[in-house]
Amino acid sequence: MDTLYRPATEPSVSGNLHLERYLKVRRYTEALIAPLTPEDMVVQSMPDTSPVKWHLAHITWFFETFILSRLDGYQVFDPAFGYLFNSYYEALGPRQPRAQRGLLTRPSLEAVLEYRRHVDNHMSVFLSSDLSPEVTDLLELGLAHEEQHQELLCMDVLHLLAQSPLKPAYNPRWAQPATGRRGQFVRLDGGLVEIGAGNDGFAFDNERPRHKVWLEPFEIADRLVTNGEWLEFMNDGGYRRADLWLSDGWATVQAQGWDAPLYWQADGNNWQVMSLRGLQPLQPDAPVTHISYYEAAAFATWAGARLPTEAEWELAAVAGALEQAHDTAWQWTNSAYLPYPGFTPGVGAVGEYNGKFMSGQMTLRGGASVTPQGHARPTYRNFFAPDKRWLFSGVRLARDVKLQRFDGNEFAADVIAGLSATPKSLSPKYFYDAAGSDLFEAICELPEYYPTRTETSLLRQIAPEIAAMIPPNAALIEFGSGASTKTKIMLDAAPQISAYVPIDISLDALNGATARLRADYPKLDILPVSGDFTAPVALPDMVRHHPKVGFFPGSTIGNFSHDAAVTFLSNARDVLGPDSQLIIGVDMVKDEATLQAAYDDAQGVTAAFNKNLLTRINRELGGDFDVNSFDHLAVWNPEHERIEMHLVSRKDQIVRAAGQAFTFTAFERFHTENSHKFTVAFFARLATAAGWTIADQWISPAPEFAVFRLT
Repeated sequence: MDTLYRPATEPSVSGNLHLERYLKVRRYTEALIAPLTPEDMVVQSMPDTSPVKWHLAHITWFFETFILSRLDGYQVFDPAFGYLFNSYYEALGPRQPRAQRGLLTRPSLEAVLEYRRHVDNHMSVFLSSDLSPEVTDLLELGLAHEEQHQELLCMDVLHLLAQSPLKPAYNPRWAQPATGRRGQFVRLDGGLVEIGAGNDGFAFDNERPRHKVWLEPFEIADRLVTNGEWLEFMNDGGYRRADLWLSDGWATVQAQGWDAPLYWQADGNNWQVMSLRGLQPLQPDAPVTHISYYEAAAFATWAGARLPTEAEWELAAVAGALEQAHDTAWQWTNSAYLPYPGFTPGVGAVGEYNGKFMSGQMTLRGGASVTPQGHARPTYRNFFAPDKRWLFSGVRLARDVKLQRFDGNEFAADVIAGLSATPKSLSPKYFYDAAGSDLFEAICELPEYYPTRTETSLLRQIAPEIAAMIPPNAALIEFGSGASTKTKIMLDAAPQISAYVPIDISLDALNGATARLRADYPKLDILPVSGDFTAPVALPDMVRHHPKVGFFPGSTIGNFSHDAAVTFLSNARDVLGPDSQLIIGVDMVKDEATLQAAYDDAQGVTAAFNKNLLTRINRELGGDFDVNSFDHLAVWNPEHERIEMHLVSRKDQIVRAAGQAFTFTAFERFHTENSHKFTVAFFARLATAAGWTIADQWISPAPEFAVFRLT
C-alpha cells in the first residue's frame, strides 16, 4: 500500500522541517494500516468506533478543509467528502451521523486512498513554501489531530477484531505489555503549584492557560495497577459489591453485566486477554487496561485509596515520580473535564476541537502503548465519558496523607508507641479492618482452629438453658461483634430478646453483619455502635430501660493482659448497668500441640491475618513495610499460659510508618497478639476482681472450651 500514498512528485524534504514532520506523521498512518485487509477497514463495530477507511478520509479532510481549501485556485477532491468525513464541526455544516459511518461502502477504499494521495501531493508542494504563523499553528494542530486518530485507529481495530469468533491478531509482532513490580506510593508535599501548558510550543487549547492550583500533601503510586491486583479485586467480589461503586457505575455494571475488564475472556480456571497480538494468556504482572472510570474508581475504593486529580498527576509527572506515565495506558483521574480558569477556545471551527466536550467527561492523563511517540506530554488532557472501556486506559492510585498529621489519631499514636518500645508490640484490636475481619472469619473455618467450632457446638447445646434466664424485652449487647455469626444461636433460642446492639471497631464488619441480621430478623431492633468495645461506650437511648444481657463469645478475653481483662470486665459491668448479666466464652488450658496448630495453620491463613496488620499500617499510616520481609510466628508461653503471635523480621531493615522511622534487626520480633488460656479458678478470680460473680458455667469435652454466665 505504500506506493498508493506517495505523491507523484515529491519535493525535496531536506532541511524543510514542516514537510519532514508532515510526511513522517502521514507515513506512520500508512504503517498502521499495512497489516489490515480491505474488509478490516470498512466495518464499524459499535457507534463509538469508526471504520479505518473513515479515519483515513477524515484526517485527510482536515488538512484539505483547514489548510488547502484556503489557497487560491485549489479545487477540493470531491465536494461530497465534506459531508461524509466531517466529524463534529457544526460550523462547517451537516455530516454523516457518527453511528452510521460503517454504512459508507462508497466511496471505495481505493477512492479514499486516492484522496489521501491527492491531498499529500498538494500539501507537499504547499509546505515547500514559506508559511505564516497562522498556517504553522494549523499544521501542528492537524498533525496532532492525525496522531490522535492513529491511536483511535488502534483502539477501533482492536474492538473490531475482538468481535470476531476467530479472535485474529492485528499484528502478531505488536509489542507485549511490559511486566514489572507492583506500584509503591510516593509522597509529594503539594502546596501552591502551577499546571497547564505555557505559551511556548504546541499544546491544545484545553491545556491552557497555565494557572495556579493548591494541592494538599498526597501520595501517588509510581506504577500502574496490575492484572494480578485486578484479579484480587474480582476474587473479593469487586463486581458484585455495590458499596464500592458510584451510583451510575453500579447501574452500568448491572445493565452491562460487567464481571471483568473489557477483552478478558475466561479459559477454564485461567483468563485470556484479546490484544493487538490476538488472544493472549493473562500476564498477572502486566498493567490492567481497558478499564472504565467507574471501574477505576471502584477499584480505588476497594484498595483504600482514590484516583489522583489531574493536577496531582501533572505535578508528579513533572517531578519524575511516575513510571509508566506515557507509554502504557492512559490513567483516569478524579477530575471532571472542565475548562481551566481563563480558558479561551480557538477562533472559528477549530474552536470546536475541545471546548464543546467539557461536559459529562472525565480527564485522563499520560499516554498509552498505542499513543504515537512524542505525542503525549505532562500537560496533555485526554477525556472520555466515564463508562467507556475500549480506550487503552489503566489505573494509577493516589491517597491523602492527612492521616500522617496524626493529631488525635489513636492508631498512629499506638503504632508509634508500640514500634518505639522494647520489645515492639501492638494491640490486636487493630487486626480487624475489613480485610482482617474477613481473614478471621476464614480462620474460624479452618480444621485446626477448634475454638469457634467447639464454642458454637457448646452454645447450641446450652442455649435453651441460657435463654431461660433472659428476661422478656431484653437487649442483647455484643462486645466485638464482628460478623455476628454466633449471635443467631442466642436470638433463635431467646425470641424474647427485642433489641440487639452490636459493638465493633470495624465499620465494614458492623455494616455487613447488621444488613444480614436485619434480613433474617425483621422484627428485631438492631442498633449498631461503631467504636472500641474495650473502652466504655454509650448504648443507644432506645435500650436504656431494657434488661441487658452482655454477649462476649470467642474467647476474645484471652487477647487482653490479665489487668486489661479486669478493666474490660469492669467497663462492661458499667456499660450494662445493674441487674445485668454477661455471657462470655473462654478458652481453656490444653496441650501445646493443639494450641500450636490452631494459631499456625497449614494453609497459612493465620499468617496472612497477622501480616495484614502491616498492610493496614501501610495503607492508613503511610507505612512502607515490605510484608514479605516478615514471617509469622506463633509460640506457646507456658509461664503465662498463652499463645503469642509475632511478626519476625527476616533482615536488618528500616521501616517508616506514621511519619517516623523504626529500625528492625534480623530476627527481631514484633509482638501482635496474646491469646491467654484459662482454668476455671483463675477466670473466677478475674471476674470477681471486676465485680462479677459466676452464676453458671458450661465446659465442652476436649478440646475444652467454657461458657460462663456472669451476674
